Amino acid sequence: MVPELTRIWVDGWALSRRRPRPARTPWGFYIEVDSPGQVGRHVLPDAQGSLVHAAASSVTVPDTWIKVPMDPDEAAQWLPEGWVADKAETGHLMAVDLSPTHPVAPAGYTASVETGDSVTHVRVLDAAGALAAKGQVAHLGRAAVVDRVETGQAHRRRGLGGFVMRTLTDCAVAEGADLAVLGATDEGRALYETLGWKAHAPLAACIYRPQGTS
Repeated sequence: MVPELTRIWVDGWALSRRRPRPARTPWGFYIEVDSPGQVGRHVLPDAQGSLVHAAASSVTVPDTWIKVPMDPDEAAQWLPEGWVADKAETGHLMAVDLSPTHPVAPAGYTASVETGDSVTHVRVLDAAGALAAKGQVAHLGRAAVVDRVETGQAHRRRGLGGFVMRTLTDCAVAEGADLAVLGATDEGRALYETLGWKAHAPLAACIYRPQGTS
């Protein structure tokens, strides 16, 4: 199950972030990211140390990442010189079977939903019209990938995160999905588990940071 969930996450992440379609590699996939601190990422669906080593050994450009459903301490054992398994960037591969929930925005907030190019964006505004929370979901047919769920610091603990998640998953159901996948932070995992999501594997983040680079 974990390899298939990882493959779904790869495709949805790239679609959500408007990146080129993931390219196949001998160990999985490669996505051009082109952002500060991350030029690109290899994503390995299979948690095999030999594949981690092979992917890392192919890299010559600093700030290239590897994401693999493996404990970061285990991944670190397979990394060549110049690589680190960054525990602060380690996430959780999570999934949930979908069913409609028909969420209602908390009092004092309004929501907008916009879909374009197979990605739905949900924005929650406060009474003054300021952005309070947001999130997006990429539609992949029977599956969907939730991404970039955020709640502003001043609006936390008011149920907005749960509302955004339920709204996104209801949008996915409306598009024909019965499964949703995401990559969560530690904080996000705690919220998503209260909504019925299940963590299936850690997502180790390995980064090429050879000496002499920042």
